[in-house]
Amino acid sequence: MKHFTELFAYQSSSAMAHRIYLLSQTWPPEEKYSLTDQIRRASRSIGANLAESWGKRRYPAHFLSKLTDADAENHEVEHWLSVAHQDGYLKTEDLNDLLELKRKVGRLIGGMIENPEPYLLR
Repeated sequence: MKHFTELFAYQSSSAMAHRIYLLSQTWPPEEKYSLTDQIRRASRSIGANLAESWGKRRYPAHFLSKLTDADAENHEVEHWLSVAHQDGYLKTEDLNDLLELKRKVGRLIGGMIENPEPYLLR
């Protein structure tokens, strides 16, 4: 792999962030600086942390640290999805689809954390 954009975790997290962006455009304006901003930031941060981890793959501890940050942001997305659903802004079908995508991203990141060797620079 030559670039972080080739990582399935990056591609999947980007797709999730874009879907969240599109769905959140319909949310009430009063949520703009709370729920909408928070979930967009968290979902976009997953890819950003994966990109940073790629730049730090010469140093295993730093690489794993950024992967852990990406995983943490992925968990934060789940929280905000739950809030959006509870508050009536997110349909159950959309919630379930996004949670499945979130789990996929988590499995991909988890696999990288469990087996970082193929990604590290020698």
